[in-house]
Amino acid sequence: MSRISRRFKELKEQGKVALVPFVTAGDPNPEVTVPLMHAMVAAGADIIELGVPFSDPMADGPVIQRASERALIHGVSLSDVLGMVTGFRETDQETPVILMGYLNPIEVMGYAQFAEASADAGVDGVLTVDIPPEEAEEFLDALRPRLIDPIFLLAPTSTEDRIKIICRAAGGFVYYVSVKGITGAGHLSVGEVAAKLANIRTHTDLPVGVGFGIKDANTAQAVAQVGDAVIVGSALVSRIEALAETPEQIAPALSQLLGSMRGAMDLI
Repeated sequence: MSRISRRFKELKEQGKVALVPFVTAGDPNPEVTVPLMHAMVAAGADIIELGVPFSDPMADGPVIQRASERALIHGVSLSDVLGMVTGFRETDQETPVILMGYLNPIEVMGYAQFAEASADAGVDGVLTVDIPPEEAEEFLDALRPRLIDPIFLLAPTSTEDRIKIICRAAGGFVYYVSVKGITGAGHLSVGEVAAKLANIRTHTDLPVGVGFGIKDANTAQAVAQVGDAVIVGSALVSRIEALAETPEQIAPALSQLLGSMRGAMDLI
């Protein structure tokens, strides 16, 4: 059983929903990331989604695009991100870590080498936005023997056939994008999310996480009533951006927001 599957099993037994924060590795500088990961866990994060900086993040809105730019100014590479996960694992062997990014850096490294390096670092899942499951067999064959879960996205516009294909290929959990468009965009309708999740669950026994459009404790609580995981990204990254010149304030600020979300989610 992967670390992600084990974490969801534990949370289900406790009657809890997973809180999954996203931050971009190396934003606003490489020294911030590992201490921030620990701070988020202390604030109530159950799984960490760590963005791999990329020069053309097509699925991301301006907030997360700028986060990649800030990290890339410092030359943060895929290898550097794996090094950060290794550093995190020195004192945390339990919290699952998912890498979120794009295929190009992985292809440059090579599937087998990436999978081996990720496993050695302590990575538990990989969400690669721009590789559809129909083209991912070689990639999946490299990940699965190392108990690294492939995370795939579903959207409000996903067809029934698409849902079936994604659910067959996915591991760990299925990531449902709750609004149309890029990260940080759109209005979240919990009723529409609930209906879509009910349909997705007819095709998989995997947990279903919900991301995009979750901005505060109220939206986190609402989504926690229908999803198995609440995934929050742009709301955190925008705070990092605002505090980029005072990085010592970033961990307290994000911890406060995550703590309020965790508290609200635990009330359901």
